[in-house]
Amino acid sequence: MKPSTADSLLHLAGTLDLVSAAALHEVFAEVGGHGLSAEEFGQALVRRELLTGFQLERLLRGEQAGYFFGLAKVLYQVGAGSFARVYRAIHRDNRSVLAVKVLRSRFANDPDKCRGFRHEGEMGRVLRHPNIVAIEDVGQENGVSYLTMEFVEGQTLRELVKIRGAVDVPRALDLIHQMVSGLEYAHRRGITHRDLKASNVIVSATGQAKLVDFGLAGVDETGDKALGRLTNPRTVDYAALEKTTGVRDDAVRSDIYFLGTVAYLALAGESPLTESRDRNVRSDPRRYTQAVPLGTRSPDLPRDVVDIVSRMMHLDPIERWQTATDVKRALEAAIARRAAGDGAAPASVAGAAPADHAAANPAKESRAASGKGSLMLVESGATAQQTLRGYFSKLGYRVLLTENPQRALARFSSPPFPADFLVLSTRSLGQAAVEAFNQLSSDPYLADVPAILLVGAKQAGIADEAKVDGRRRIVPMPIQSRDLDAALAAITSRPA
Repeated sequence: MKPSTADSLLHLAGTLDLVSAAALHEVFAEVGGHGLSAEEFGQALVRRELLTGFQLERLLRGEQAGYFFGLAKVLYQVGAGSFARVYRAIHRDNRSVLAVKVLRSRFANDPDKCRGFRHEGEMGRVLRHPNIVAIEDVGQENGVSYLTMEFVEGQTLRELVKIRGAVDVPRALDLIHQMVSGLEYAHRRGITHRDLKASNVIVSATGQAKLVDFGLAGVDETGDKALGRLTNPRTVDYAALEKTTGVRDDAVRSDIYFLGTVAYLALAGESPLTESRDRNVRSDPRRYTQAVPLGTRSPDLPRDVVDIVSRMMHLDPIERWQTATDVKRALEAAIARRAAGDGAAPASVAGAAPADHAAANPAKESRAASGKGSLMLVESGATAQQTLRGYFSKLGYRVLLTENPQRALARFSSPPFPADFLVLSTRSLGQAAVEAFNQLSSDPYLADVPAILLVGAKQAGIADEAKVDGRRRIVPMPIQSRDLDAALAAITSRPA
């Protein structure tokens, strides 16, 4: 039943153990709960960071499951696919940040999907490497299968390229090297990925690449026998490639081919293969035989880099790199040449945005095009979003909105910036907003991003943790126009 009064919401949140009874009754007494609606009392709990906006919305719908998976307490959703949803969570005992991947309920009675999902968990428990997302737990909660894993603050490589286009050569080589390192480790344990693609590579906010989703991984005879072996554990893409090239279950070299397609995407900003969900398109041999060579797609790329990726994607498995170690060595040689200044690559490939944030003035251009300019607001609470968006819109700003702090940072990781400045609200996001705000100062890719941290009157502790500098300022809530104007003047001015 949907809670309609503050009393009924207090009872539901307490019964589900989302908030301690002491904290619930303290806030209830403080705000005069008997006269409030469920939503009003819920917003008071959100402002005090006892609930998230996501949790409150579920509570107001009367939902009584999906808040806990094992020892993980779900905070809010960060991603979704046709197979599963991913949530940011915290550990109930030590408060560490986790990710929880939950199989969609429509697959609960599908034994193949459930088996594959559990297989992914088993793979993750075996693989422990800096460039592979670690899985800590696999189980079921109320009939729903879930995986608990390491949470990576960042975005997929596909999202990164979609936002900023081709990655500059030095950074791309570093990312590819990290991916190969993770793959080499897995291969040495006898485990192949079988589903390598850009959406299965997560790039953290600090530039660390991690492979994820070993759900279709195959295990060879030299691997961990306790993991077992799935029948034909590969995607339609792998199966089509292997049929086209005349090999059978060519696991290691197939992984190398598809890692080559990921490297191609990073360097060229476009995939070498036609992208489609249609199985007929993905299994068409022409998808592989007619792929445009990297050197043709991006003629300004360094020759040695093109050669490495082209050999990864060679259709003849005999001509392809034979092991991940071979690829790693070739990459390390290319990276070393650039470090020594021999044949150094250009700072960015043709058509990419300039690397110098100050070379262009996106803030000036944006203000000229849209009143006072534009801002990106990061806030996860629905009510707070509406209030803050209305406030800034009335002041004449164009407002872009996102609920995910790390996604916002990714949007600002390379010029041109999507907005003139960034506004992070602690009202619903709390500590996550402060962590993202502080990351701006520590990450060289984000050092030039102007940002404001909005902090409520009862969040003084959070404000004390925020790092203020020439590009970052704190503005208290409720917002006073003079405080906002002073902060904006400070963070958007440049020394002569």
